[in-house]
Amino acid sequence: MSALEKSMHLGRLPSRPPLPGSGGSQSGAKMRMGPGRRRDFSPVPWSQYFESMEDVEVENETGKDTFRVYKSGSEGPVLLLLHGGGHSALSWAVFTAAIISRVQCRIVALDLRGHGETKVRNSEDLSAETMAKDVGNVVEAMYGDLPPPIMLIGHSMGGAIAVHTASSSLVPSLLGLCMIDVVEGTAMDALNSMQNFLRGRPKTFKSLENAIEWSVKSGQIRNLESARVSMVGQVKQCEGITSPEGSKSIVEGIIEEEEEDEEGSESVNKRKKEDDMETKKDHPYTWRIELAKTEKYWDGWFRGLSNLFLSCPIPKLLLLAGVDRLDKDLTIGQMQGKFQMQVLPQCGHAVHEDAPDKVAEAVATFLIRHRFAEPIGGFQCVFPGC
Repeated sequence: MSALEKSMHLGRLPSRPPLPGSGGSQSGAKMRMGPGRRRDFSPVPWSQYFESMEDVEVENETGKDTFRVYKSGSEGPVLLLLHGGGHSALSWAVFTAAIISRVQCRIVALDLRGHGETKVRNSEDLSAETMAKDVGNVVEAMYGDLPPPIMLIGHSMGGAIAVHTASSSLVPSLLGLCMIDVVEGTAMDALNSMQNFLRGRPKTFKSLENAIEWSVKSGQIRNLESARVSMVGQVKQCEGITSPEGSKSIVEGIIEEEEEDEEGSESVNKRKKEDDMETKKDHPYTWRIELAKTEKYWDGWFRGLSNLFLSCPIPKLLLLAGVDRLDKDLTIGQMQGKFQMQVLPQCGHAVHEDAPDKVAEAVATFLIRHRFAEPIGGFQCVFPGC
């Protein structure tokens, strides 16, 4: 089973993270640790990588929704970043520092509905159509009728949403499109194993440090620097201990169900509630979104994606962790020169987190090649052959 199949939708570094201007030179690299020295799994704030944060209000038929965005840069095209399922805008933190140091651009990293710090009235509607409309609405709310040139960049689920947004012409100033490690054929094949993968993850964590450590040691994120900032957007503190409904969802799979008979049901229920409360005390963090409950939308995210991507009449870039990801339609399209492709080996599914410098270099080269942006800091393009 490929890394994409295992983690669809969904390094070591110094004790102090580099400043945004450094471009994350340690990104993805494994540092040698001296004898007896332990890795630091403590969380790092978003402000180490982004310049500002904003909650964008969007009005609709049912009221107001609020979308969290993180921003950097003041000139050049806007790179609108869409994360994968279960992740958040913070997954783009280290990439943001890297790309800002290479080309003149603006970053807007968006928490999609149901994810991160975004608050919407119907957080369970994660259909491709709804999320694509969200992207268009956020752009309109931020920039009005005259938005700046925008390039959509999306990872996994976010890549699919970027394509749906582009194909529906929801961003009028769109100049480019980039998908990161999402291919229709591989994604559709992976859906059958997704529930098993999700059931195999921990339901709760004792602390943020524990969650960050798990993400790195499990291979979900192979770059500790990125994990320290991005996992904060994936997990949340468990809700109040007094909520029995919340307790049930949190401890599901951790505490085994006990058989109840008519006479002993009351005492069993009492013990179960006590166990639930103790579990929440011992494991105060859980996932922000229950991905298993979004299954009905998975097919709609990815079915027909390759043809939608190929039909978008703008310059396109596809970044993959392995060439084996390509399906038939994209293989033919790539041979016909319909998009630019680059393979970044030795990465997991979260390519932009595992190798943010390499992804930033590929995106910067794409922007300069099409004269969408100007290089800065002496950045030299190396144009790939494909």
